[in-house]
Amino acid sequence: MCIRDRRRYVRLARAPLARLGIATGRPAGAALFVCSHNSARSQLAAALWSARTGQAAESAGTHPADRVHPGAVAAAQRAGLDLTEAAPRLLDPATRAAVVVTVCDRAHEELEPGPDWWHWSLPDPVDDGTPAAFDAVVADLETRICSLT
Repeated sequence: MCIRDRRRYVRLARAPLARLGIATGRPAGAALFVCSHNSARSQLAAALWSARTGQAAESAGTHPADRVHPGAVAAAQRAGLDLTEAAPRLLDPATRAAVVVTVCDRAHEELEPGPDWWHWSLPDPVDDGTPAAFDAVVADLETRICSLT
């Protein structure tokens, strides 16, 4: 019999916790968002984190692309964010942040996340390539980040 290692990703429903008086706020300090290519999801997450929380944020990739995907730049503009100067960079294991979030399953699986890391499993909008796919990632990130405040 072959037993496979399976992972299950869950999302915290904050509303019931709030009704019980349990706080689920975000940690203070800088955030680091990690994905494999650092060309869309992590770039958008860092820009949104900074804009919505006022905290510093960076992004990095395990296998960085040559450039930020134009669809991510366009989606950022539609959301009132600016990624025109953003550039993919390699994840430096020495980088420290108050919160580290992997935003793609591939990066999460190939790294050894610390017990305090978060994982937000987001579909890669580059695979679809449509404005709607990039906007959906922005909306999902917006919901996740804003629910922490």
